[in-house]
Amino acid sequence: MGSAMAAPAPPRAPPRHGLSRAQVERYSRHLLLPAFGVAAQERLLRGGVLVVGCGGLGSPAAMYLAAAGVGRLGLVDHDSVDVTNLHRQVMHSTARVGMHKALSGAATCTAINPTIKVEAHTCGFTPANALELVDRYDVVVDASDNPATRYLVSDACVVSGKPLVSAAAVGTDGQLTVYNYGADGPCYRCLFPESPAPENCSRCGEAGVLGVVPGVMGCLQALEAIKVLAGVGDVASKKLTIFDALSGRFTAVKLRGRSPSCAACGPAPAVSRASLPLHDYVAFTGQPHDDGPPEDLQLLEPSARLAPVQVAELLREQQAAQAAAGAAGAAAAGASGAAAGAAGASAGAAAGAGRTLFLDVRPTPQYDVVALPGVVHVPFERLEQRLDEVLALCDHVSGGGGDASGGVDGGGVNGDEGSTAAAAPGQGAGDGGEGTGGAKEQRRGGPHPPPPPRVVVLCRRGNNSQRVAARLAALGVADVTDMRGGYQAWAREVDPGVPLL
Repeated sequence: MGSAMAAPAPPRAPPRHGLSRAQVERYSRHLLLPAFGVAAQERLLRGGVLVVGCGGLGSPAAMYLAAAGVGRLGLVDHDSVDVTNLHRQVMHSTARVGMHKALSGAATCTAINPTIKVEAHTCGFTPANALELVDRYDVVVDASDNPATRYLVSDACVVSGKPLVSAAAVGTDGQLTVYNYGADGPCYRCLFPESPAPENCSRCGEAGVLGVVPGVMGCLQALEAIKVLAGVGDVASKKLTIFDALSGRFTAVKLRGRSPSCAACGPAPAVSRASLPLHDYVAFTGQPHDDGPPEDLQLLEPSARLAPVQVAELLREQQAAQAAAGAAGAAAAGASGAAAGAAGASAGAAAGAGRTLFLDVRPTPQYDVVALPGVVHVPFERLEQRLDEVLALCDHVSGGGGDASGGVDGGGVNGDEGSTAAAAPGQGAGDGGEGTGGAKEQRRGGPHPPPPPRVVVLCRRGNNSQRVAARLAALGVADVTDMRGGYQAWAREVDPGVPLL
């Protein structure tokens, strides 16, 4: 009996593309799109994208680019993961706090798509290495957080001839555009030939940011980078997309084309491959390369400022004096005749012993999180509007009045609507302010420590407090100072339980 003949192999349809079977399966939903397809996916796989910044914008941008199949993904960041990053920088995790952001991001992107090449650049993005980094990729995503880096990234892209996908997100708003794309696409310098003043630049570390907003804008950056690499769709060049998170509205604004007088991409550029590494972008913008805290101001004499431990002691003394005044006042209320007069004088002396105004000038959201006891709250941005009230409070404590604690905020005063937070003159001081006189007699009685300052201004870091103290001093308020380092120094030096905002 002859053996059965093997069935002939079925005819194979040769692939009409260069994708492997695994790639076809991984990117199958891209391949099914009529507007995308095989050719676009192959261009993605051959392309490279450099993401500058692994924060709130860079996290979603890098993750979606990795998932989409960008062949080579570069991540640049010199910073490390902080717990304050985690509500928006979704590429990182609690377990990676303290880890280098570029390395953390590379681990996340590799876990998403191990078939692509992910390169972590932990050196940061500087004039010395900018061109070397940009030259190695096809598209650059600017996910940085400061003007100095934005100018540097844009200049490097112009010199290298690379498209730049740029976005920003602060508060509840976001913006997106694509620079240096096409024959007439403007660069960053075309639109902003001069750097904005530092005081006009908001940062997440100061203004705050709703975590979802950089997520939305970072996803849009990934989309634009994919469109540029794959050659599909209408690239967002010469238009600015504005996102308002609270209304959910997107608005597109037309931008002008390339400026003929631009120092970077104009016909006679001042920025070149030779000059860029020598340019001082920090000096040009007046701002550092990172989103760290602002530089400490030196408006007041250092010796005149109070350390947090000194403020803590003043607060304790004031609380003790107010408690004593309350007890003496209660005794006076229950006495009669000469005994009542003596008790009233005792209450007045106690009130006069603690009469420092602690003025908290932080924004309301920060005040709502934590505040020291007995402070008066006047947000810095409302100081000029509430100046008469603040000066009245300063005059009140200078005149020897009692408690000046409470909170001034918004349209009224925290506590009784329409009233000042300070007690009326004479409250807790017996009849006719006798306690003030008693305090003066005590100061004349012999060598004593100098009296406490009448006004101590508090803020987040010790900068706005100096501004307010200097402003009040210029208006004639005597003996006004601030707490050095603000609430952040208080948390470090006095009470570690206070959250560091």
